[in-house]
Amino acid sequence: MSSSPKWLAAAVLALAAAGSLAQVTAVGIGRAATEKEIKAWDIDVRPDFKGLPKGSGTVEQGMEVWEAKCAHCHGVFGESNEVFSPLVGGTTADDVKTGHVARLNDPTFPGRTTLMKVATVSTLWDYINRAMPWTAPKSLKTDEVYAVTAYLLNMGDVLPAGFVLSDQTIAQAQARMPNRNGMTLDHGMWPGRGLKTAAKPDVKVAACMSNCEAEPKVASFLPDFARNAHGNLAEQTRMVGAQHGVDTTRPPGAAPTLAAAPVVAKATDEGAAALALAAKHTCTACHAVDAKLVGPAFREIGKKHGSRADAVAYLTGKIKSGGTGVWGAIPMPAQTLPDADAKLIANWLAAGAKK
Repeated sequence: MSSSPKWLAAAVLALAAAGSLAQVTAVGIGRAATEKEIKAWDIDVRPDFKGLPKGSGTVEQGMEVWEAKCAHCHGVFGESNEVFSPLVGGTTADDVKTGHVARLNDPTFPGRTTLMKVATVSTLWDYINRAMPWTAPKSLKTDEVYAVTAYLLNMGDVLPAGFVLSDQTIAQAQARMPNRNGMTLDHGMWPGRGLKTAAKPDVKVAACMSNCEAEPKVASFLPDFARNAHGNLAEQTRMVGAQHGVDTTRPPGAAPTLAAAPVVAKATDEGAAALALAAKHTCTACHAVDAKLVGPAFREIGKKHGSRADAVAYLTGKIKSGGTGVWGAIPMPAQTLPDADAKLIANWLAAGAKK
């Protein structure tokens, strides 16, 4: 017994070593991504400008790109159209100085433009680079992205007309963003290196351990005005299987009505026997004796065809083959019941479908 702990420890060490070896050598799936493949996916630009490629563009160059590839959706002056929200407007020279857009707190101002809300110029650059133009995303060259970003900021009076936006000057543009101080980093969602942040959790909750609210029970229901709008659902559903139609002739909890009660026929006479066979072969899923369900009532069928000389033969054939068009567009599928059962039901129908 004294050697058991040593044996157990050795077994655990052996299993751990085997597991480590399996993790290293037994995967055998895929391969390491190449630098080119990583570069193709790693295209986002952070607020601290990590990921920003080298390049530059002037306001004048951006105007040419804008008019050719942007203005048809965003308007000649960034005013957009009835589909897209305005990009430019709502900011002032004082906002550029303070970094807070005053009109964001003005409930009478009619709307919120992009330059009023966005806090980082990297957000504009990154979105234009990855998603614009809408009809051909990622088709802009790096210098075109710099240029069109510069032109957009120029339309918002953030950058002067002679400004050259580049990876070297983008921090200067960031320092003039109208809402640059309107963003908080207290949420701790993305602290980022070099950014001043408290890095606090975004969610502060306590587990519910007492006085918890009862979990709501969601159930479907029918309003009273629609309860029986399409007939009793219990008479329109097959009696076998997992789903049974609810009795829509009465509110929930009320006693069942005779119409909703399942048909229990005793073979004491021809009518009862025929009705029992109709229930057995699921004819009653679509037909009732004296009321229209999915298909016509049994008595309506007897009234329509009972006077034919070949009524029994005709009805036997229709029961077996099914069809559409006689009683409307809803088809009746072919049935596989025995010929004797079909003939007995046909006799009953031809005689008026009496109970």
